[in-house]
Amino acid sequence: MDETRDAEAILRRVARDTNLLFAARPASVARGTSHEPVAARVDAMLRALGSLADAEGAPGSLTFAFDRLAPGTDPTGVPVLLDGRPLPDRGDAAGRIAFAAERMPVSAAIAAETDLAGLRVGVSMVLEPKTANLALLLRRAGAAVSVYAHPDETDAAVADALRVEGIPTTADPALSGASERAAAESFLRAGFDVLIDDGAHLIRLAHEIDPAIPGAWIGANEETTSGLTPLRRMAEAGLLRTPVMAVNDAAVKKRFDNRYGTGQSCALAIGDLLERAGGSVRDQPAVVVGYGPVGQGVAACLAALGAAVRVAETDPVRALEATHDGHGVAPLADAARGALVVSATGAPGTIPAAIAERAAAVAVAGGIPGEVDEIPGPRTVVAPGVERLASGALLLGGGGAVNLTAGEGNPIEIMDLSFAAQLTALAQLLRERPGPGVHAVSPEADDRVARAALAARGLRIDRGSASAAPGSVDWRSPRYPSGRRA
Repeated sequence: MDETRDAEAILRRVARDTNLLFAARPASVARGTSHEPVAARVDAMLRALGSLADAEGAPGSLTFAFDRLAPGTDPTGVPVLLDGRPLPDRGDAAGRIAFAAERMPVSAAIAAETDLAGLRVGVSMVLEPKTANLALLLRRAGAAVSVYAHPDETDAAVADALRVEGIPTTADPALSGASERAAAESFLRAGFDVLIDDGAHLIRLAHEIDPAIPGAWIGANEETTSGLTPLRRMAEAGLLRTPVMAVNDAAVKKRFDNRYGTGQSCALAIGDLLERAGGSVRDQPAVVVGYGPVGQGVAACLAALGAAVRVAETDPVRALEATHDGHGVAPLADAARGALVVSATGAPGTIPAAIAERAAAVAVAGGIPGEVDEIPGPRTVVAPGVERLASGALLLGGGGAVNLTAGEGNPIEIMDLSFAAQLTALAQLLRERPGPGVHAVSPEADDRVARAALAARGLRIDRGSASAAPGSVDWRSPRYPSGRRA
Protein backbone atom coordinates (compact mmCIF):
# COMPACT_ATOMS: atom_id res chain seq x y z
CA MET A 1 0.00 0.00 0.00
CA ASP A 2 1.27 3.49 -0.88
CA GLU A 3 -0.35 5.78 1.67
CA THR A 4 0.99 8.97 0.07
CA ARG A 5 -0.46 8.14 -3.33
CA ASP A 6 -3.76 7.08 -1.71
CA ALA A 7 -3.96 10.31 0.30
CA GLU A 8 -3.28 12.37 -2.83
CA ALA A 9 -6.04 10.49 -4.68
CA ILE A 10 -8.53 11.18 -1.87
CA LEU A 11 -7.88 14.93 -1.88
CA ARG A 12 -8.05 15.08 -5.67
CA ARG A 13 -11.41 13.30 -5.60
CA VAL A 14 -12.84 15.82 -3.14
CA ALA A 15 -11.55 18.74 -5.21
CA ARG A 16 -13.08 17.30 -8.40
CA ASP A 17 -16.41 16.61 -6.73
CA THR A 18 -16.75 20.02 -5.08
CA ASN A 19 -14.31 22.58 -6.56
CA LEU A 20 -13.77 23.73 -2.97
CA LEU A 21 -10.59 25.20 -1.51
CA PHE A 22 -8.62 23.33 1.16
CA ALA A 23 -6.68 26.35 2.44
CA ALA A 24 -8.42 28.09 5.37
CA ARG A 25 -11.11 25.39 5.42
CA PRO A 26 -11.93 23.62 8.68
CA ALA A 27 -11.06 19.97 8.17
CA SER A 28 -10.79 16.95 10.43
CA VAL A 29 -9.75 13.34 9.98
CA ALA A 30 -11.84 10.86 11.96
CA ARG A 31 -9.40 8.03 12.68
CA GLY A 32 -10.53 4.41 12.75
CA THR A 33 -8.99 1.11 13.75
CA SER A 34 -7.57 0.57 10.26
CA HIS A 35 -6.09 2.65 7.46
CA GLU A 36 -4.17 4.72 10.00
CA PRO A 37 -1.16 5.39 7.71
CA VAL A 38 -3.43 6.79 4.96
CA ALA A 39 -5.45 8.81 7.47
CA ALA A 40 -2.24 10.28 8.85
CA ARG A 41 -1.07 11.25 5.36
CA VAL A 42 -4.41 12.87 4.53
CA ASP A 43 -4.18 14.87 7.75
CA ALA A 44 -0.60 15.93 6.98
CA MET A 45 -1.49 16.94 3.42
CA LEU A 46 -4.49 18.96 4.60
CA ARG A 47 -2.32 20.91 7.03
CA ALA A 48 0.34 21.47 4.37
CA LEU A 49 -2.38 22.81 2.06
CA GLY A 50 -3.52 25.25 4.75
CA SER A 51 -6.61 23.55 6.19
CA LEU A 52 -7.60 24.44 9.75
CA ALA A 53 -7.25 21.66 12.32
CA ASP A 54 -9.56 20.78 15.20
CA ALA A 55 -12.54 22.51 13.61
CA GLU A 56 -15.05 19.69 13.23
CA GLY A 57 -18.55 21.14 13.13
CA ALA A 58 -17.44 24.60 12.01
CA PRO A 59 -19.32 26.01 8.98
CA GLY A 60 -17.95 24.63 5.72
CA SER A 61 -15.98 21.90 7.47
CA LEU A 62 -14.80 18.72 5.77
CA THR A 63 -14.60 15.44 7.66
CA PHE A 64 -12.66 12.47 6.31
CA ALA A 65 -14.49 9.61 8.03
CA PHE A 66 -11.91 6.82 8.16
CA ASP A 67 -13.76 5.54 11.24
CA ARG A 68 -16.57 4.45 8.89
CA LEU A 69 -14.30 2.29 6.73
CA ALA A 70 -14.20 -1.44 7.33
CA PRO A 71 -10.77 -3.09 7.59
CA GLY A 72 -9.43 -4.32 4.27
CA THR A 73 -11.46 -1.90 2.13
CA ASP A 74 -9.98 0.55 -0.35
CA PRO A 75 -8.98 3.65 1.66
CA THR A 76 -9.45 5.94 -1.34
CA GLY A 77 -13.21 5.35 -0.98
CA VAL A 78 -13.28 6.98 2.46
CA PRO A 79 -16.58 8.80 3.07
CA VAL A 80 -16.09 12.58 3.11
CA LEU A 81 -18.62 14.85 4.78
CA LEU A 82 -19.28 18.53 4.13
CA ASP A 83 -20.93 20.21 7.11
CA GLY A 84 -21.62 16.76 8.51
CA ARG A 85 -23.40 15.46 5.41
CA PRO A 86 -22.14 13.39 2.47
CA LEU A 87 -20.65 15.42 -0.34
CA PRO A 88 -23.55 16.60 -2.51
CA ASP A 89 -24.02 15.61 -6.13
CA ARG A 90 -23.85 18.98 -7.86
CA GLY A 91 -25.73 17.56 -10.83
CA ASP A 92 -25.98 19.37 -14.14
CA ALA A 93 -24.60 22.79 -15.09
CA ALA A 94 -27.47 24.61 -13.38
CA GLY A 95 -26.76 22.60 -10.23
CA ARG A 96 -23.05 23.44 -10.36
CA ILE A 97 -23.87 27.13 -10.79
CA ALA A 98 -26.25 27.00 -7.82
CA PHE A 99 -23.66 25.14 -5.70
CA ALA A 100 -21.09 27.85 -6.47
CA ALA A 101 -23.55 30.67 -5.81
CA GLU A 102 -24.32 29.32 -2.34
CA ARG A 103 -20.61 29.49 -1.52
CA MET A 104 -19.85 32.95 -2.90
CA PRO A 105 -21.26 35.16 -0.12
CA VAL A 106 -18.68 37.94 -0.50
CA SER A 107 -19.48 38.62 -4.15
CA ALA A 108 -23.19 38.45 -3.34
CA ALA A 109 -22.82 40.97 -0.50
CA ILE A 110 -20.83 43.42 -2.64
CA ALA A 111 -23.22 43.05 -5.59
CA ALA A 112 -26.20 43.72 -3.33
CA GLU A 113 -24.66 47.09 -2.42
CA THR A 114 -23.85 48.03 -6.03
CA ASP A 115 -26.27 49.87 -8.34
CA LEU A 116 -25.62 49.04 -12.00
CA ALA A 117 -29.02 50.03 -13.34
CA GLY A 118 -28.83 50.87 -17.05
CA LEU A 119 -25.21 49.77 -17.42
CA ARG A 120 -24.21 47.42 -20.24
CA VAL A 121 -21.50 45.03 -19.06
CA GLY A 122 -19.56 42.58 -21.22
CA VAL A 123 -17.88 39.67 -19.45
CA SER A 124 -15.02 37.88 -21.24
CA MET A 125 -13.64 35.25 -18.88
CA VAL A 126 -13.18 31.52 -18.49
CA LEU A 127 -16.76 30.27 -18.62
CA GLU A 128 -17.50 27.87 -15.78
CA PRO A 129 -19.95 27.93 -12.84
CA LYS A 130 -18.29 30.76 -10.87
CA THR A 131 -18.17 33.07 -13.90
CA ALA A 132 -21.80 32.26 -14.62
CA ASN A 133 -22.64 33.34 -11.07
CA LEU A 134 -20.76 36.62 -11.60
CA ALA A 135 -22.86 37.30 -14.69
CA LEU A 136 -26.04 36.59 -12.72
CA LEU A 137 -24.92 38.85 -9.86
CA LEU A 138 -24.17 41.68 -12.31
CA ARG A 139 -27.67 41.31 -13.76
CA ARG A 140 -29.16 41.24 -10.28
CA ALA A 141 -27.40 44.56 -9.62
CA GLY A 142 -29.24 46.04 -12.62
CA ALA A 143 -26.79 45.61 -15.50
CA ALA A 144 -27.58 44.31 -18.97
CA VAL A 145 -24.98 41.52 -19.23
CA SER A 146 -23.51 39.68 -22.20
CA VAL A 147 -20.84 36.98 -21.99
CA TYR A 148 -18.03 35.88 -24.28
CA ALA A 149 -15.63 32.99 -23.73
CA HIS A 150 -12.76 31.68 -25.83
CA PRO A 151 -13.46 28.22 -27.29
CA ASP A 152 -10.81 26.50 -25.17
CA GLU A 153 -12.13 28.22 -22.03
CA THR A 154 -15.78 27.29 -22.46
CA ASP A 155 -17.85 24.81 -20.50
CA ALA A 156 -20.57 24.29 -23.12
CA ALA A 157 -23.12 23.12 -20.56
CA VAL A 158 -22.60 26.26 -18.47
CA ALA A 159 -22.95 28.40 -21.61
CA ASP A 160 -26.28 26.72 -22.34
CA ALA A 161 -27.41 27.25 -18.75
CA LEU A 162 -26.70 30.99 -19.03
CA ARG A 163 -28.67 31.18 -22.26
CA VAL A 164 -31.60 29.53 -20.48
CA GLU A 165 -31.29 32.31 -17.89
CA GLY A 166 -31.65 34.85 -20.69
CA ILE A 167 -28.06 36.10 -20.74
CA PRO A 168 -26.67 36.47 -24.29
CA THR A 169 -23.66 34.17 -24.42
CA THR A 170 -21.08 33.88 -27.20
CA ALA A 171 -19.21 30.70 -26.36
CA ASP A 172 -18.66 27.71 -28.61
CA PRO A 173 -15.87 25.15 -28.07
CA ALA A 174 -16.04 24.21 -31.77
CA LEU A 175 -14.85 27.60 -33.04
CA SER A 176 -11.29 28.17 -34.18
CA GLY A 177 -9.25 30.44 -36.41
CA ALA A 178 -11.28 32.90 -38.48
CA SER A 179 -14.61 31.81 -37.00
CA GLU A 180 -13.32 32.42 -33.47
CA ARG A 181 -12.12 35.90 -34.37
CA ALA A 182 -15.40 36.68 -36.13
CA ALA A 183 -17.34 35.70 -33.01
CA ALA A 184 -15.12 37.91 -30.83
CA GLU A 185 -15.45 40.86 -33.20
CA SER A 186 -19.22 40.47 -33.32
CA PHE A 187 -19.33 40.47 -29.50
CA LEU A 188 -17.28 43.67 -29.36
CA ARG A 189 -19.27 45.47 -32.06
CA ALA A 190 -22.53 44.71 -30.24
CA GLY A 191 -21.40 47.32 -27.74
CA PHE A 192 -21.32 47.77 -23.97
CA ASP A 193 -20.20 50.36 -21.44
CA VAL A 194 -17.76 48.25 -19.45
CA LEU A 195 -15.76 45.12 -20.29
CA ILE A 196 -14.55 42.66 -17.66
CA ASP A 197 -11.65 40.88 -19.37
CA ASP A 198 -9.25 38.03 -18.61
CA GLY A 199 -5.89 38.17 -20.37
CA ALA A 200 -6.83 41.49 -22.05
CA HIS A 201 -7.51 39.55 -25.25
CA LEU A 202 -10.70 41.42 -26.12
CA ILE A 203 -9.39 44.79 -24.92
CA ARG A 204 -6.46 44.40 -27.33
CA LEU A 205 -8.65 43.05 -30.14
CA ALA A 206 -11.00 46.03 -29.78
CA HIS A 207 -8.07 48.41 -30.24
CA GLU A 208 -6.94 46.44 -33.27
CA ILE A 209 -10.24 46.37 -35.16
CA ASP A 210 -11.35 49.92 -34.33
CA PRO A 211 -9.88 52.15 -31.58
CA ALA A 212 -13.22 53.96 -31.46
CA ILE A 213 -14.76 50.87 -29.82
CA PRO A 214 -12.71 51.02 -26.58
CA GLY A 215 -12.68 54.79 -26.83
CA ALA A 216 -16.44 54.75 -26.27
CA TRP A 217 -16.28 52.60 -23.13
CA ILE A 218 -16.50 53.91 -19.60
CA GLY A 219 -13.64 51.47 -19.06
CA ALA A 220 -12.60 47.90 -18.46
CA ASN A 221 -11.41 45.59 -15.69
CA GLU A 222 -8.46 43.24 -16.22
CA GLU A 223 -8.16 40.04 -14.19
CA THR A 224 -4.63 38.78 -14.90
CA THR A 225 -0.93 39.58 -14.75
CA SER A 226 -0.49 38.41 -18.34
CA GLY A 227 -3.21 40.84 -19.43
CA LEU A 228 -1.94 43.88 -17.53
CA THR A 229 1.59 43.63 -18.91
CA PRO A 230 0.70 44.44 -22.55
CA LEU A 231 -1.88 47.01 -21.46
CA ARG A 232 0.77 48.92 -19.52
CA ARG A 233 3.00 48.86 -22.60
CA MET A 234 0.11 50.21 -24.67
CA ALA A 235 -0.44 52.96 -22.11
CA GLU A 236 3.26 53.90 -22.15
CA ALA A 237 3.13 54.12 -25.94
CA GLY A 238 -0.02 56.26 -25.87
CA LEU A 239 -2.09 53.54 -27.55
CA LEU A 240 -4.53 52.64 -24.77
CA ARG A 241 -7.85 54.36 -25.46
CA THR A 242 -9.76 53.33 -22.34
CA PRO A 243 -9.27 53.30 -18.57
CA VAL A 244 -8.48 49.85 -17.22
CA MET A 245 -8.79 48.84 -13.58
CA ALA A 246 -5.89 46.57 -12.56
CA VAL A 247 -8.01 44.05 -10.68
CA ASN A 248 -5.20 41.49 -10.75
CA ASP A 249 -3.10 43.77 -8.53
CA ALA A 250 -5.75 44.12 -5.82
CA ALA A 251 -4.44 42.38 -2.70
CA VAL A 252 -7.58 40.25 -2.30
CA LYS A 253 -7.07 38.98 -5.83
CA LYS A 254 -3.33 38.57 -6.26
CA ARG A 255 -2.52 37.19 -2.80
CA PHE A 256 -5.28 34.60 -2.94
CA ASP A 257 -6.34 33.77 -6.52
CA ASN A 258 -2.84 33.49 -7.93
CA ARG A 259 -1.26 31.67 -5.00
CA TYR A 260 -3.91 29.59 -3.26
CA GLY A 261 -6.40 29.20 -6.10
CA THR A 262 -4.13 28.54 -9.05
CA GLY A 263 -1.70 26.64 -6.84
CA GLN A 264 -4.27 24.11 -5.63
CA SER A 265 -6.24 23.77 -8.85
CA CYS A 266 -3.16 23.26 -11.03
CA ALA A 267 -1.32 20.89 -8.69
CA LEU A 268 -4.38 18.66 -8.26
CA ALA A 269 -5.23 18.76 -11.97
CA ILE A 270 -1.67 17.69 -12.74
CA GLY A 271 -2.16 14.82 -10.32
CA ASP A 272 -5.38 13.79 -12.07
CA LEU A 273 -3.64 13.75 -15.46
CA LEU A 274 -0.61 11.84 -14.20
CA GLU A 275 -2.92 9.25 -12.64
CA ARG A 276 -4.56 8.70 -16.04
CA ALA A 277 -1.08 7.85 -17.35
CA GLY A 278 -0.41 5.48 -14.44
CA GLY A 279 1.72 7.86 -12.36
CA SER A 280 1.48 10.34 -9.52
CA VAL A 281 2.87 13.71 -8.49
CA ARG A 282 5.68 12.24 -6.43
CA ASP A 283 6.92 9.71 -8.99
CA GLN A 284 9.54 12.17 -10.24
CA PRO A 285 11.08 15.44 -9.03
CA ALA A 286 9.20 18.61 -9.89
CA VAL A 287 10.52 21.89 -11.28
CA VAL A 288 8.39 25.01 -11.04
CA VAL A 289 9.48 27.66 -13.55
CA GLY A 290 8.87 31.11 -12.11
CA TYR A 291 8.36 31.97 -8.46
CA GLY A 292 5.80 34.73 -8.55
CA PRO A 293 2.50 34.22 -6.69
CA VAL A 294 1.41 31.42 -9.05
CA GLY A 295 4.75 29.64 -8.82
CA GLN A 296 4.76 29.96 -5.04
CA GLY A 297 1.34 28.35 -4.83
CA VAL A 298 2.10 25.55 -7.28
CA ALA A 299 5.39 24.73 -5.54
CA ALA A 300 3.75 24.68 -2.12
CA CYS A 301 0.89 22.43 -3.27
CA LEU A 302 3.14 20.00 -5.15
CA ALA A 303 5.33 19.75 -2.05
CA ALA A 304 2.23 19.16 0.09
CA LEU A 305 1.35 16.22 -2.15
CA GLY A 306 4.77 14.68 -1.61
CA ALA A 307 6.81 16.00 -4.53
CA ALA A 308 10.45 17.07 -4.19
CA VAL A 309 10.28 20.59 -5.67
CA ARG A 310 12.96 22.77 -7.21
CA VAL A 311 12.46 26.23 -8.65
CA ALA A 312 13.93 27.75 -11.82
CA GLU A 313 14.02 31.56 -11.71
CA THR A 314 15.71 34.47 -13.48
CA ASP A 315 14.92 36.93 -10.67
CA PRO A 316 17.56 36.58 -7.92
CA VAL A 317 15.28 37.86 -5.18
CA ARG A 318 12.54 35.37 -6.03
CA ALA A 319 15.09 32.57 -6.29
CA LEU A 320 16.34 33.46 -2.82
CA GLU A 321 12.76 33.51 -1.56
CA ALA A 322 12.22 30.01 -2.95
CA THR A 323 15.15 28.69 -0.93
CA HIS A 324 13.68 30.24 2.22
CA ASP A 325 10.42 28.41 1.48
CA GLY A 326 12.36 25.15 1.48
CA HIS A 327 12.72 24.55 -2.25
CA GLY A 328 15.90 23.85 -4.17
CA VAL A 329 16.91 26.29 -6.90
CA ALA A 330 18.62 25.38 -10.15
CA PRO A 331 18.81 26.45 -13.81
CA LEU A 332 15.96 24.94 -15.81
CA ALA A 333 18.31 23.14 -18.19
CA ASP A 334 19.96 21.38 -15.25
CA ALA A 335 16.77 20.49 -13.36
CA ALA A 336 14.42 19.47 -16.16
CA ARG A 337 15.77 16.04 -17.07
CA GLY A 338 13.37 13.37 -15.80
CA ALA A 339 11.29 15.93 -13.91
CA LEU A 340 7.72 17.19 -13.90
CA VAL A 341 8.24 20.69 -15.33
CA VAL A 342 5.51 23.24 -14.59
CA SER A 343 5.59 26.69 -16.17
CA ALA A 344 4.21 29.40 -13.88
CA THR A 345 5.39 32.55 -15.65
CA GLY A 346 2.53 33.59 -17.92
CA ALA A 347 5.15 34.37 -20.56
CA PRO A 348 5.42 32.84 -24.06
CA GLY A 349 8.26 30.45 -24.77
CA THR A 350 8.95 29.70 -21.10
CA ILE A 351 9.56 26.02 -21.82
CA PRO A 352 11.60 25.52 -25.01
CA ALA A 353 11.05 22.33 -26.99
CA ALA A 354 14.47 20.99 -25.99
CA ILE A 355 13.56 21.31 -22.31
CA ALA A 356 10.16 19.68 -22.80
CA GLU A 357 11.70 16.74 -24.60
CA ARG A 358 14.07 15.89 -21.73
CA ALA A 359 11.37 16.20 -19.02
CA ALA A 360 9.23 13.41 -17.63
CA ALA A 361 6.11 15.56 -17.96
CA VAL A 362 5.29 19.17 -18.85
CA ALA A 363 2.36 21.31 -17.70
CA VAL A 364 1.34 24.97 -17.62
CA ALA A 365 -0.14 26.58 -14.51
CA GLY A 366 -2.65 29.31 -15.29
CA GLY A 367 -0.87 30.45 -18.36
CA ILE A 368 -1.22 31.88 -21.82
CA PRO A 369 -1.06 30.38 -25.33
CA GLY A 370 2.50 29.47 -26.33
CA GLU A 371 3.98 29.13 -22.85
CA VAL A 372 5.34 25.79 -24.08
CA ASP A 373 7.11 26.16 -27.44
CA GLU A 374 5.89 24.13 -30.39
CA ILE A 375 7.39 20.66 -30.03
CA PRO A 376 8.33 18.82 -33.25
CA GLY A 377 7.59 15.20 -33.94
CA PRO A 378 4.57 12.93 -33.48
CA ARG A 379 2.44 12.74 -30.36
CA THR A 380 0.53 9.78 -29.00
CA VAL A 381 -2.60 10.18 -26.90
CA VAL A 382 -2.03 8.18 -23.72
CA ALA A 383 -5.24 9.21 -21.95
CA PRO A 384 -7.67 12.15 -22.10
CA GLY A 385 -5.57 15.28 -21.70
CA VAL A 386 -2.26 13.36 -21.78
CA GLU A 387 0.00 13.05 -24.83
CA ARG A 388 3.34 11.30 -25.14
CA LEU A 389 5.96 13.15 -27.16
CA ALA A 390 8.43 11.40 -29.44
CA SER A 391 11.04 11.79 -26.69
CA GLY A 392 8.82 9.91 -24.22
CA ALA A 393 7.89 12.98 -22.17
CA LEU A 394 4.25 13.55 -21.29
CA LEU A 395 2.51 16.78 -22.32
CA LEU A 396 -0.35 17.51 -19.91
CA GLY A 397 -3.46 19.39 -20.92
CA GLY A 398 -2.17 20.08 -24.41
CA GLY A 399 0.22 22.67 -23.02
CA GLY A 400 -2.69 24.90 -22.02
CA ALA A 401 -3.74 26.09 -18.58
CA VAL A 402 -3.95 22.72 -16.87
CA ASN A 403 -6.52 23.77 -14.25
CA LEU A 404 -8.90 24.61 -17.11
CA THR A 405 -8.12 21.81 -19.54
CA ALA A 406 -8.37 19.17 -16.78
CA GLY A 407 -10.48 20.89 -14.15
CA GLU A 408 -13.06 23.50 -13.24
CA GLY A 409 -10.61 26.33 -12.72
CA ASN A 410 -9.81 27.91 -9.39
CA PRO A 411 -11.81 26.90 -6.29
CA ILE A 412 -15.11 28.58 -5.50
CA GLU A 413 -14.03 30.52 -2.41
CA ILE A 414 -11.05 31.97 -4.24
CA MET A 415 -13.14 33.21 -7.15
CA ASP A 416 -15.59 34.65 -4.64
CA LEU A 417 -12.78 36.98 -3.52
CA SER A 418 -11.63 37.73 -7.07
CA PHE A 419 -15.12 38.51 -8.31
CA ALA A 420 -15.83 40.65 -5.25
CA ALA A 421 -12.68 42.58 -6.24
CA GLN A 422 -14.10 42.87 -9.77
CA LEU A 423 -17.30 44.35 -8.39
CA THR A 424 -15.55 46.87 -6.13
CA ALA A 425 -13.25 47.87 -9.01
CA LEU A 426 -16.28 48.35 -11.24
CA ALA A 427 -17.89 50.59 -8.62
CA GLN A 428 -14.65 52.62 -8.39
CA LEU A 429 -14.48 52.94 -12.18
CA LEU A 430 -18.05 54.23 -12.35
CA ARG A 431 -17.51 56.61 -9.44
CA GLU A 432 -14.16 58.10 -10.47
CA ARG A 433 -14.40 57.93 -14.31
CA PRO A 434 -10.61 58.08 -14.79
CA GLY A 435 -8.94 58.77 -18.12
CA PRO A 436 -7.29 56.20 -20.39
CA GLY A 437 -4.57 54.24 -18.64
CA VAL A 438 -4.08 51.42 -16.15
CA HIS A 439 -5.43 52.33 -12.72
CA ALA A 440 -4.96 50.74 -9.31
CA VAL A 441 -7.86 49.40 -7.30
CA SER A 442 -8.06 51.44 -4.10
CA PRO A 443 -6.86 50.04 -0.75
CA GLU A 444 -10.34 50.80 0.59
CA ALA A 445 -11.79 48.34 -1.92
CA ASP A 446 -9.39 45.64 -0.73
CA ASP A 447 -10.35 46.40 2.86
CA ARG A 448 -14.05 46.20 2.04
CA VAL A 449 -13.73 42.80 0.38
CA ALA A 450 -11.50 41.38 3.11
CA ARG A 451 -13.82 42.51 5.87
CA ALA A 452 -16.82 41.03 4.07
CA ALA A 453 -14.92 37.74 3.70
CA LEU A 454 -14.01 37.66 7.39
CA ALA A 455 -17.62 38.41 8.33
CA ALA A 456 -18.89 35.63 6.05
CA ARG A 457 -16.60 33.20 7.89
CA GLY A 458 -17.66 34.42 11.32
CA LEU A 459 -14.19 35.78 12.09
CA ARG A 460 -13.34 38.92 14.06
CA ILE A 461 -10.09 40.90 14.16
CA ASP A 462 -8.62 43.64 16.33
CA ARG A 463 -9.25 47.26 15.47
CA GLY A 464 -6.27 49.52 14.80
CA SER A 465 -5.17 51.65 17.74
CA ALA A 466 -6.05 55.32 17.85
CA SER A 467 -2.34 56.18 17.75
CA ALA A 468 -2.17 54.65 14.27
CA ALA A 469 -4.77 57.04 12.85
CA PRO A 470 -3.48 59.49 10.17
CA GLY A 471 -2.20 62.71 11.73
CA SER A 472 -2.02 61.24 15.23
CA VAL A 473 1.34 59.44 15.04
CA ASP A 474 4.05 60.73 17.39
CA TRP A 475 7.09 60.84 15.12
CA ARG A 476 9.57 61.44 17.93
CA SER A 477 11.91 58.63 18.96
CA PRO A 478 10.78 56.85 22.14
CA ARG A 479 14.47 56.48 23.12
CA TYR A 480 14.70 60.18 23.85
CA PRO A 481 11.56 61.32 25.71
CA SER A 482 10.91 65.03 25.51
CA GLY A 483 12.82 67.04 28.07
CA ARG A 484 15.25 64.27 29.07
CA ARG A 485 18.93 64.77 28.40
CA ALA A 486 21.59 62.11 28.16
